[in-house]
Amino acid sequence: MNTLLLVLDLIGTFVFALSGATAGVARRLDIFGVLVLAFVAGNFGGIARDVVIGAVPPAAINDWRYLGVSLLAGLFTLLCFPLIDRLRNSVLLFDGAGLALFAVAGTQKALSFGLNPLMAACLGMLTGIGGGLMRDVLLAEIPTVLRADLYAVAALAGAGVVVVGGLLGLPSMASTLVGAALCFGLRIGSISYGWHLPVSRPRKISEKAEHPADDDGGAA
Repeated sequence: MNTLLLVLDLIGTFVFALSGATAGVARRLDIFGVLVLAFVAGNFGGIARDVVIGAVPPAAINDWRYLGVSLLAGLFTLLCFPLIDRLRNSVLLFDGAGLALFAVAGTQKALSFGLNPLMAACLGMLTGIGGGLMRDVLLAEIPTVLRADLYAVAALAGAGVVVVGGLLGLPSMASTLVGAALCFGLRIGSISYGWHLPVSRPRKISEKAEHPADDDGGAA
């Protein structure tokens, strides 16, 4: 289990770091900025997870391999950006892969620390969305998790599969792979087919004028 968690963590770190570095190059950041964005995107979710469950110092800070993987992804992006950029929706693709891997890895680690299944799934979701959220904040964009397309919901669905698999006594590898596939499929489906949650829509000024009583609590 420890080996599985480490492998998933490092792979998730690499693909999320790729998404961060790709976004940084697209925004014309300098080399330092691209590498910082790669590290933040690849490790923020894992750091938040480890702090919450009490696994301190966080693995991303205590283990040099996380920094090494993040810098490797950043340098690879800088050197091979034309190749990466030719991939259709490359940033979203890497982001979806990182989301899936971190969601299931975060859930498995939370379960291994004795958290109850519901909170383990929530923590898996937090692990998945943390890196992308911080990446978008640093780029002054509205975080993807707050938009209409499926992001946090996809992470929660993948985490839920891992939790259910654990409750049913299924092999951890099988439930982890199925959970990651479901999360990735939902995320890519939301991008390709426009799947989304209901969007809040404020009333237009003309509608308020037609129903003034609604604005003053119904007073005559």
